[in-house]
Amino acid sequence: MMEISEIEARIPHRAPMLLVDRVLSCDQTKIVGQRTFRGDEYFFQGHYPGQPIVPGVILCEFAMQCGAVLLSDQAPHDPHRVPVATRMQDVRFRQIVRPGDTVDMEVTLDERLADAFFMTAKGTRDGKLVVRLQFACTLAQPEAPQ
Repeated sequence: MMEISEIEARIPHRAPMLLVDRVLSCDQTKIVGQRTFRGDEYFFQGHYPGQPIVPGVILCEFAMQCGAVLLSDQAPHDPHRVPVATRMQDVRFRQIVRPGDTVDMEVTLDERLADAFFMTAKGTRDGKLVVRLQFACTLAQPEAPQ
């Protein structure tokens, strides 16, 4: 199990965009991350007032951050390279996620081709599927600040 300090040591994401609360399990090809969505998070302010739901893009970002943690052992953290999404496909949302819900995100590394990583994610709440997607990422050199 990994908590925030170890997650932050593995990926560059920080609050308020760090979406992985903890890692329940992790090996060379699979990780299970967890997030409990709180009602005070910035994205609930406008999505939707009075009926807050977690935006689908946030669920996808949560999945990709879990993937970045998984890759941190295979592609050790280099402060000059950051994980960047290159593709998402076959994204399917099955259930609405609301404040107070805890989502477990299982991400599997399907294939690696040089610095391209292809993964499948499945998010569940109480054992029921909420989101499924396939995505790819690479390690990129960030641009210098302007």
